[in-house]
Amino acid sequence: MNPPFGNGAKVFFDDVGPRDGTSVILIHGHPFNRTMWAPQTAALVSAGYRVITPDLRGYGESPVRPGKTLLADFADDLAALLARLDIEQVVVGGVSMGGQIAMEMRLRHPGLVRALVLSDTTAVPESAEARKARLETADRLIAEGMGPYAESVIDKMLAPYNVTGMPEAAARVTAMMRATDPEGAAAALRGRAECPDYRPVLAETAQPCLVVVGADDVYTPVAAAEALHALLPDSVLAVIERAGHLPGVEQPEAFNRVLLEFLAGL
Repeated sequence: MNPPFGNGAKVFFDDVGPRDGTSVILIHGHPFNRTMWAPQTAALVSAGYRVITPDLRGYGESPVRPGKTLLADFADDLAALLARLDIEQVVVGGVSMGGQIAMEMRLRHPGLVRALVLSDTTAVPESAEARKARLETADRLIAEGMGPYAESVIDKMLAPYNVTGMPEAAARVTAMMRATDPEGAAAALRGRAECPDYRPVLAETAQPCLVVVGADDVYTPVAAAEALHALLPDSVLAVIERAGHLPGVEQPEAFNRVLLEFLAGL
């Protein structure tokens, strides 16, 4: 689809499903693109929802803006996209970095958010050690490209037993990582190094929230999801068995089931 202009960035996206259905925007994580949501999009559209899946700036088809991309920049891009589509309220869902962008949308554009879906993510700001690691990884991506990085993290993105047991899913995730422009991924990592503390805004979030986590996620483990669930006044927690950091990819049927159940209750 042709990208809109908003917030100074072009954003490519898919917009499918009935226009009179409840709108859901699904935000991919790093270093992926909008195609990661294909199983969820199909299930949601079949259930009558309108689904918007953007490529974040610097990812997928959306052009790169080298340097540093803050989570606030991503959130403002998506708010501009929704304004272009004349969508006044939307269920905002995201995985990992996408979950942080969803929280940033709740912070910066609260009127847009009808409900939140936070998958395998955290509201806690980066430690000094984590900030250093983000910046070092950004430099590494520029120097080495995405290939070595993809190989080093695939068994953390997916549970190790799914890397071997689900070769098609592993190949799909690896291909997405390899296809990402290093400049775009590095810009996002530099921005994430400055991730704010989202706990105060979440603690006062009245909108319903679904917190999802893979049972064997090593990046944002079940304890992190339980902390989010405890923080949010109106939330439900779903732990997806036999999944790591990307349960929507690893166990799409289980993920879709809890997502559709949550949406039906809105």
